[in-house]
Amino acid sequence: MRSPFPLNKIFLSFFIFSSLCLESNAQLKLPKLVSDGMVLQRDTEVKIWGWAFPSEKIRMRFLGMEYQTEADESGAWELKLSNLKAGGPHTMTIATSETLEINDILIGDVWVASGQSQIDINMERVSPLYPKEIKEANHPEIRYFSVPTSSDLYGPHTDFDQGKWVSISQDNILEISAVSYFFGLELHEHLGIPIGMIRSSLGGSPAEAWISEASIKAFPDHLAEARKFKDEALVESIEKAAREENAAWYGELNEKDAGYHETDAPWHKAQMDVSDWSQMEIPGYWADGELGNVNGSVWFRKEFELSADQAGKSGRLYLGTLVGGDSTFVNGQFVGTISYQYPPRRYHVPEGLLKEGKNSITVRLISSEGKGGFVPEKAYELVLGKDTLDLIGKWHYRLGAQMKPLRGQPNIRMKPTGLFNGMIAPLTDYAIKGVIWYQGESNTGKPKEYAELLPALIKDWRQHWGQGDFPFLWVQLPNFMESKEQPSDSNWALTRESQLKTLSQPNTGMAVAIDLGEWNDIHPLNKKDVSKRLALAARKVAYQEDVVAFGPLYESMSLEGNKIKLNFKEIGTGLKVKDGGELKEFAIAGADQKFYWAKAEIVADEVMVWHEAVPNPVAVRYAWADNPDQANLYNMEGLPASPFRTDDWNQVGRR
Repeated sequence: MRSPFPLNKIFLSFFIFSSLCLESNAQLKLPKLVSDGMVLQRDTEVKIWGWAFPSEKIRMRFLGMEYQTEADESGAWELKLSNLKAGGPHTMTIATSETLEINDILIGDVWVASGQSQIDINMERVSPLYPKEIKEANHPEIRYFSVPTSSDLYGPHTDFDQGKWVSISQDNILEISAVSYFFGLELHEHLGIPIGMIRSSLGGSPAEAWISEASIKAFPDHLAEARKFKDEALVESIEKAAREENAAWYGELNEKDAGYHETDAPWHKAQMDVSDWSQMEIPGYWADGELGNVNGSVWFRKEFELSADQAGKSGRLYLGTLVGGDSTFVNGQFVGTISYQYPPRRYHVPEGLLKEGKNSITVRLISSEGKGGFVPEKAYELVLGKDTLDLIGKWHYRLGAQMKPLRGQPNIRMKPTGLFNGMIAPLTDYAIKGVIWYQGESNTGKPKEYAELLPALIKDWRQHWGQGDFPFLWVQLPNFMESKEQPSDSNWALTRESQLKTLSQPNTGMAVAIDLGEWNDIHPLNKKDVSKRLALAARKVAYQEDVVAFGPLYESMSLEGNKIKLNFKEIGTGLKVKDGGELKEFAIAGADQKFYWAKAEIVADEVMVWHEAVPNPVAVRYAWADNPDQANLYNMEGLPASPFRTDDWNQVGRR
């Protein structure tokens, strides 16, 4: 009897079945880091590792050399390379019963960029400052690996769920961490070698989340917190309660919001009579006006006129920074939303939406806690080609719904050890040149403790990498918040002091950013100058170049009558006043600990400080504030002095 299945179909089915079996039995696996486009660290021992069948033989070929090893009982294996020289691209072949080929490998220097949101912020976020740099970004020898967000309190991971190496190009530049990019570019152009940047960071994260359990034991409170949240039932109950509370709050808000439910709703429609709405100067916070400190939703509306030439054009709507989540409409059409306060609002207005004559912008702004509103001294404007329409001034507003404040939501992934386990542990087998670190804002509540946490983190990472005291560089916190008329205590100043003290650790460097912040934005856009200062520190610390890499650092003081004389190191070719005027931000006190703004002048590369009300001075502080926006002591190389104090009097900072 003739088979109903032709022979060629039987053969094809067998081939497919066999292929599937081979695929299901395939065991050779490499970590996400060991992949196409990777950068291997030059001039040191480099580990290549992965997983195979237990006891299986592993063969590798690279740069004309053959390597061989055997997987252990668990299937893990590793091979080590040494004395790799900068260059590429190269190809690596790894084989067991199957073969994997890794292509486009470069050899150069690899840096890890870690911390919180200052590292997270990408080139799109800072794009208003750097249109030329973005347009010219095409660097095949700068590679970038973005570590996916992962937190685990139960133990360290061995790999990432996803991730790949990419070359910097026009296709991806807007997605790249700005500090990572500018730092890598500075080194690539200076050294002329491939640079690999591994970004492993998370906005809002405290230092203790980045430290392993072995090292967090030195901090009993953090250890107890880490162990507490290893209880899966507890975590689930907390997260469930938070989800339900959050959903209930927003559900009630939307149900109560008159902007959606009144007869003439919705309030964002194109044509609407708002003559009975109140008015408010924008930018500003409604808590400071007639409405008072309420939470919930407030609707804002601005009407404006356009000419026939302006009508129909596409544009960009800039709404500065809003405190709260917004939904924004132009002529009744939705153009954008952001759910929280920090990102700048830059919304695209499509072609054909704007019309000749009267137009409208409506913003529904939600404040779940604190003061809601429009952050001052930001850009509020509509840009239509070469025309810019200023939106600052009177806006109409109306309360949509008043709500009780929503409690802060728990973020368990920020608990101690979690980010180390998920985002650092899988990196520690990968050879690196060093680390850049930009973090500290989330630890300003306990700034004195940070003087212990940061050194502990540095030691912890060095121990896990096993590469000795590799270079570790960080950015000191920039100036932020409103400036004060009188000398005052400051947790931000104490945190900067903790960062300064950490320079006692070997092979470390600090980029001072006290002149690069923005009083009204915790995320200043100037990431290029920050990165240049980090690169200078790298040239000094990591590459042992004879270069002035740091600004003046306070060293000692002495009394000369009614004056205090200050001595500094890292003065380069001398001290200077940045703007050529008088030195600012120096304060002086006697034994009563009462500080006065002081007179100060540079005398032979020292600084003399005095005040007539303090005939017997004992202490000086410089740039000791949240936002010392007039700090102007620099060296001749243009690098700012670090804030400092000569006293150790107790302050607001808790341990």
